[in-house]
Amino acid sequence: MGAGRGRPRAFDRDAALGQAMRVFWERGYEAASLAELTEAMGIRPPSLYAAFGSKEQLFREAVELYGRTEGGVTARALDEAATAREAIGETLRGNALVYTEPGSPTGCMIVLAATNCAPEHEAVRSLLCDDRRAMERSLRDRMDRGVAEGDVPAGTDTRALAAFYATVLFGLSVQSRDGASRDDLLAVVDAAMASWDALVRTTPER
Repeated sequence: MGAGRGRPRAFDRDAALGQAMRVFWERGYEAASLAELTEAMGIRPPSLYAAFGSKEQLFREAVELYGRTEGGVTARALDEAATAREAIGETLRGNALVYTEPGSPTGCMIVLAATNCAPEHEAVRSLLCDDRRAMERSLRDRMDRGVAEGDVPAGTDTRALAAFYATVLFGLSVQSRDGASRDDLLAVVDAAMASWDALVRTTPER
């Protein structure tokens, strides 16, 4: 037997994870087969298991990578914008651009990759559900900061306001996966932000 026969081919773990992320983003957790994943990653199944442990663990790492890279637009907008209104507007617009970036899968991996799962994959569905809830909380935190800083009226129901804009954000992802254009999504963003003044005036805290 030759010296190298039977050994897993060396590979760049980070690059392989990036390719796996794209497969999960485009296909979803359950639909992404082991064959598709290993082909995209340039490795064989034993190497996948040796490096990542399981398909679920690979997915978890892919979700984390997505949050640090493609999904980072929201964190930047919420951290850097001067007012809550600007932060929400930049979040929606920035994500609309990401969702329609040429050459990338459409929509948001966190929204689309595991909406429905078989019972044995409930942990995967719960992982993304928790991430979506965390996203909504981050919107509310930025709105609460706006109240404290005076750019959001006191008494605004920031919980309801955050739920509304989170629903718009997640809906943009679904629309983009269904074929909506960038202009279509940006028109929705403009409509949602045109509603801001009315919403902050008519959502007294319960």
